[in-house]
Amino acid sequence: MVPAPLPFLCPSRMPAFDTALAVLDWLGLAVFAVTGALVASRKQMDIVGFALLGTATGIGGGTLRDLILDVPVFWAAEPAYLATCLAVSLLVFFTAHIPQSRYTLLLWFDAAGLALFAVAGAEKALGVGADPLVAVFLGVATATFGGILRDVIGGEPSIALRREIYVTAAVLAAGVFVGLAAAGAPREVAIGAGLAAGFGLRGAALAFGWSLPRYRPRPGRSPDEIGKG
Repeated sequence: MVPAPLPFLCPSRMPAFDTALAVLDWLGLAVFAVTGALVASRKQMDIVGFALLGTATGIGGGTLRDLILDVPVFWAAEPAYLATCLAVSLLVFFTAHIPQSRYTLLLWFDAAGLALFAVAGAEKALGVGADPLVAVFLGVATATFGGILRDVIGGEPSIALRREIYVTAAVLAAGVFVGLAAAGAPREVAIGAGLAAGFGLRGAALAFGWSLPRYRPRPGRSPDEIGKG
């Protein structure tokens, strides 16, 4: 069965390209739902908690994007997205030990989903006439807001506050796509470059432990130093 075209990506002249994006879309959705359900497993939640965290992680970012753009929410127009999140979450409830034991591999799939959702969210925003800067922001929100919801509900340290490079990879993916699209690059080139940039940065962070420099507070000036300044 060939996956349906993504509801937030414009049709391409290359059907195989759209099919590959559709496969990545569903895979990314499932992986995001798994990461949410795994938080529920660590918190020893019941099956409802698994469904809540898995679904919030999978569709949270796209929901925020569509509400801001004032367009039909994607999972309300295509309930298969919601059904997939629920099914994956319930599956993890009975098999949480399996994805947990393959968590490193799961992080790499998550990196691919992060880049795809960032690019897809940015393209949908551009498609309804949003400013390029707004499109980048909504691309980042699409890719990360579900994870932020997951962490808030599950009482985990937020991805927005961790030292590891995560949100920055979404910014790069959406930024590269929007920049190339604004420059008139072919759609396939803009999408491919955005995906490669976002996945490459997140993958390098996973492989080499990269993180952004942290702010280091400096000692305050004494009253005498202020008077001399």
